[in-house]
Amino acid sequence: MTDNTARTRTMPLREWLAPITLVAVLAALLGTMYLGYTADPEKHLHDFPIALVNQDVGDTVAGKPADIGGQITAALHDNIPADKIDLREVGLNEAQRQLRNGEVYGAIVIPGDFTKRVAILGTASVVPGQIEQPIISVLTNPRAGTLAAQIMSTIADQAMTQVNTTVGTQLTDQVEAAIGTTPLSGAAQLQLTQPIDVVVTPYHPLPEGTGQGLAAFFYTLVLLIVGFSGAMMINSLVDASLGFIPAEYGPWHKNTARAPISRARTLLIKWAIAAISAPIASAVFLGIGLLLNMSIERPLMLFLYGALAIAAIAITGLSVMAAFGTAGLMINLIVFVVLGIPSSSGTIPLEATPRWIADMASFEPMHQIYLAVRAILFFDGHLEAGMAQGLWMTLAGLAIGLTLGAAATNAYDLRGMDRLGAKHSAPAP
Repeated sequence: MTDNTARTRTMPLREWLAPITLVAVLAALLGTMYLGYTADPEKHLHDFPIALVNQDVGDTVAGKPADIGGQITAALHDNIPADKIDLREVGLNEAQRQLRNGEVYGAIVIPGDFTKRVAILGTASVVPGQIEQPIISVLTNPRAGTLAAQIMSTIADQAMTQVNTTVGTQLTDQVEAAIGTTPLSGAAQLQLTQPIDVVVTPYHPLPEGTGQGLAAFFYTLVLLIVGFSGAMMINSLVDASLGFIPAEYGPWHKNTARAPISRARTLLIKWAIAAISAPIASAVFLGIGLLLNMSIERPLMLFLYGALAIAAIAITGLSVMAAFGTAGLMINLIVFVVLGIPSSSGTIPLEATPRWIADMASFEPMHQIYLAVRAILFFDGHLEAGMAQGLWMTLAGLAIGLTLGAAATNAYDLRGMDRLGAKHSAPAP
């Protein structure tokens, strides 16, 4: 091709259409993922885990044996839609264990003297004396997610309103049958209409410096961004240094003689830089978090896992670009960011997202990292709280990245497929 031809060459139509099409596809994917999971979380509820604890031992009401706690438990099972709520009837110790590990988003607790208090309340409606309302405790779990705790409160409020109405009607009928034509006072009628005191309290409240529970999500996000962006920067800078692409600085560019190096060795250099950079970046994040008074109870564990997560993302991202070239940029963007944030469960619980988004959490890297970071920040690093899953899935992702990169680059080298389709030589002046 002559210099004059090179100067007058124009882009054919297909080269215009390719980037425009990619932008349109990316816009459609972003809109579907991000608007689809934020539009109406409560509409998409499925398998939302709630513990139900019934400690009521029963008593005598209106001269007959009664177990109102059991009746309420049965009513909750009947009236709460099973396709939306996973209502787990467990003992108090098991409920506390599941709350501690973030396995449930809340618990409804009926105390052991519930029926007895209801009976006393009915008697006190016609006999003077001091009484205490029957109490049902609703425990939210803000450490498992702020929005999840709000959804738990909404569900409990709706369920307990219905329970209060049902128990109030039954109690009013029993009292009126017992006193005959004697009229009830207005205060007694009001008390019988809403007999249950529903107390909503957070279980193990979040400390200060957690951003109302969002600190785990944003810490996960910065780990992912530095790993993802770091991979792109390392890829470009190393390629420029080795002469595979020009180094550009504003309007200036510099061409370097192409180094006689294989694809596999080039990728090893990039991996090494990513491995060295990961603990440095993790230390920077940890230091900034501590300077900003972020609540970090296990800094060493957070530092070590952060370094692993950054390295795993960067190394896998570099491997994808080594295997797929320019297309690897789009693949990394979709896998790590576009699909990752909606399925992370960091802002909206998976049980409040469309099922097809929740299903992606089983393999999406960001969800695994979020589980581990949340466990470290809010659940004392317990393995059962997501630390085990996050750790092993991160290691599995790193292994996949290493395997993909090694296999692809060695296969290309063995076939003699030099980069840019040219032998190692200095670029023409």
